[in-house]
Amino acid sequence: MTAAVVRRSVALVGMVVATLVPSAAQAQTSRGFTLEQVKGYPYPTELTAARSGEHLAWAFNERGLRNVWVASGPTFAARQLTSYMRDDGQELNAVSVSNDGRWVVYMRGGDFGSNFDDALPVNPLGMPTPTRVEIWSVPFAGGTPVSLGEGESPVIAPSSDAVVFVRDRQLWRVPIDGSSPARRLFTLRGSSSDPQFSPDGSRLAFVSGRGDHAFVGIYTNDTTPITWMAPSVDRDWAPRWAPDGRRLVFARRAGSGGAPSAPLVATPSPWSLWVGDVTTGAASRVWASDTTLRASVPNTHGGINLHWAANDRLVFMQYADGWPHLYSMPATGGTPLLITPGAYMAEHVRLSSDGQSVLFSANAGTTDGDIDRRHIVRAPIDRAAPEVLTPGTGLEWMPIMLGSGRIAGIGATAQRPPLPMVLEDNAPRWIAAERVPDSFPGAQLVTPTSVTYTASDGVRVHAQLFLPPGDRAARRPAIVYVHGGPPRQMLLGWHYGDYYANAYAMNQYLVSRGFVVLSINYRLGIGYGFDFHRPPNAGAQGASEYLDVKSAGEWLRTRADVDAARIGIYGGSYGGFLTALALGRDSDLFAVGVDIHGVHDFTSDGGSRFGAGTWRYERSAAEIQQLADIAWRSSPVSSVATWRSPVLLIHADDDRNVRFAQTVDLVQRLRAQRVPFEEITIPDDTHHWMRFSNQLRVNRETAAYFERVLKP
Repeated sequence: MTAAVVRRSVALVGMVVATLVPSAAQAQTSRGFTLEQVKGYPYPTELTAARSGEHLAWAFNERGLRNVWVASGPTFAARQLTSYMRDDGQELNAVSVSNDGRWVVYMRGGDFGSNFDDALPVNPLGMPTPTRVEIWSVPFAGGTPVSLGEGESPVIAPSSDAVVFVRDRQLWRVPIDGSSPARRLFTLRGSSSDPQFSPDGSRLAFVSGRGDHAFVGIYTNDTTPITWMAPSVDRDWAPRWAPDGRRLVFARRAGSGGAPSAPLVATPSPWSLWVGDVTTGAASRVWASDTTLRASVPNTHGGINLHWAANDRLVFMQYADGWPHLYSMPATGGTPLLITPGAYMAEHVRLSSDGQSVLFSANAGTTDGDIDRRHIVRAPIDRAAPEVLTPGTGLEWMPIMLGSGRIAGIGATAQRPPLPMVLEDNAPRWIAAERVPDSFPGAQLVTPTSVTYTASDGVRVHAQLFLPPGDRAARRPAIVYVHGGPPRQMLLGWHYGDYYANAYAMNQYLVSRGFVVLSINYRLGIGYGFDFHRPPNAGAQGASEYLDVKSAGEWLRTRADVDAARIGIYGGSYGGFLTALALGRDSDLFAVGVDIHGVHDFTSDGGSRFGAGTWRYERSAAEIQQLADIAWRSSPVSSVATWRSPVLLIHADDDRNVRFAQTVDLVQRLRAQRVPFEEITIPDDTHHWMRFSNQLRVNRETAAYFERVLKP
C-alpha cells in the first residue's frame, strides 16, 4: 500500500468517526452549555466614585478585553471609556475618579496580584517589545487616554488637577491632563510608597521603607525639608490625615531583629496607633494592641483598615475577639468601641463621604447560609448598630458612597454573574446588565448547597455542594475543588475575586457535565474566625489543613449518589499544593487530579518557605533540622513514592506567585516513579492567566482530563 493510500485511509476513518461521534462543541450543547458560554460574562472590578455628584467608574474584563467603564446618575447608563480591543493580558487596575468627576485615572500593565515582580511588564503574547506598566488619564465625558508615564499606585490630588504616583521607589507628580512630563518630588533612601494628600492638597504623607524599619514622612514643597513623624527603630505605616489637616494618625510595629522565636511557635505581632502634629513631627501613642496572636496585625483585606472619621474618631480593624471586626475610639485615646459585633468578618471597608459611618461587605445576615455569602453592611462610627443593607440569597460587595449619599457596589447571585449596582431603597439597580451575553446560561446554572462535615481531628469544615440535575439515584463521578490563597473563602454564588469567580464558573460547567462537585473551605481560610484562619501545625509546619481535604473525599465516598471509585480533585496555587498532597498521600481515595501551578516543595528556595531567617546563630542545628524535616514531610514531594493516581500538571512559566521550578522539579520525580502524568506549559503568562484565551484553555483541558479519566 502506498503512502498516499495510507493517508487517504486514515482520512476516511476520521470521516467515519466524525460522523458517528459529535464534536466537543456539539456534545456540550446537547448536554447543556459550553465552557465558552459560562465564561462569557463581563467581570467588574475597581469600582470607584467621585466625591461630588453621582459619577461611577470601574474596570470590565470582557473575555480578555479590559476597559474602563463609567456611569452617572440619575440614569446610570453604562458607557465604555477606553477601547482596548485585544486579549493581550494587560492588567487594568487602580481606577479612580477625580473629586470633581471630570477625570478618570487608571494603571495598565503588570500583574499586581503577585508575590514578586508585580510591576514588571507582562508579555503573554510574546511581543518583541512588551507593554510598559503605565498610568493613564482620560476625561470622564470621553476622549483619548493620555499616558502620564511609567509608574504605579496613582493618587489624584484633591484639587483634581494632578496625580502623584510611585516610580523607581520615589514619588512623582504629573498634571492630570498630561500637559507636561512628570517630575520627581524628592530623592530619599529606601522605598517611598502609600502617598496620602492632606485634605487641602498642600502636603503629602507617605511611607519611607528602610528595610528593617520604616518612617512616615510629610512632604510640603521643594524648599521645605521632609518632616519625619516621631522617627524610631520601628516600622511605621498607614498614614491617615485628620480632617483639619494638622494632625496625622499612623500605625507602628516593631522593626526587624531580636532573638529568633522558638521553632514552630507562632509569634504575636503587636502594634499601636500614634497621632502626631504634622508641623513639628511630634507624635504620641494613643492605643496599643494586646500582645496576643489574636491581637496581632490582621492579614485580611485592607489590613488594619485605618480611617480618621468624623467627630475626631479613629476607626480601625483588629482580630482581638476572634473575628476581623471594626473598632472606633477618640483620636486622643481611650478604650476602643466594637462597632461590628457578631460572628462574621468585615471586608472591603470604606468610610462614608461624611465620615459618620463605615461601609463594608460581610458574611453577616439572617438568611440561612449567609456565612458563605457577602452582603453590604453599614455601621455608625460611634455605636454598635450595624445594618445589613442587602439581605437575602444574593451576594454583594465593594460598597462605596456616591457624592449624593447613595450607595453603590457590585452584586451577583448563584446564577447571575457580578454587575455594578446602585441601591435604591436598599434594592439593587443593576448597571450594564445588557453586557451579559444572551448566550450566558444563567437559567441552567445550579444553586449550590451549603454543607458541613467534620475532619478526623474534629474540625468542622464548610463547603458548597454542586449537584447535577436529573436522577439522584445515579452513582456519579465526583470532584473536590480546593481553592488557593489560602486565606480565601468560596461562596454560595459568584465570587468577588476574578480568580475564584473563574473557579465558580468551572464548577458549574463540571456539574453540567454530570460531575458532583464539592467546593471546600479548608482551615487556613477566612470567614469562620481566627482559630480556623490561623490553625496550629498548618502549611509548612505540618499541613494540618490536609485533614480537611482528605475528609472531603471520605465524605463524598459515603454518598449514595457518588461512585466511590471515581473521585477526583483539582485546585490552583495553594489548591494545587493540596491536590498534589492528596494524590501523593491518598491515591486510593483520589483517583485523579489536576494540579494547577501548585507548590510542591516547602524546602526549596533556600528554605525560605518554612520561615524567614531560619538560619540564625542562636538556633541549634537540631532546631533547624526539625524545621526542615517538618517542612519536607508537609510537601507533596515527600509522598511521591506512594503516588499512583494520574495527574495533569498545568503551569505558566512567568508565574510570579509560585515559581515554575516547583512543577519542573515535580515532573522529574514523577517520571522517576513512573507515575502517569500529563503536563501543559504556557509560555510567558503569569499565575493569574492574564490572557483570557489561556484561562479558557486551562479550564477546557481540566474538564477534558476529568472526562477522559473519570468517565471513560
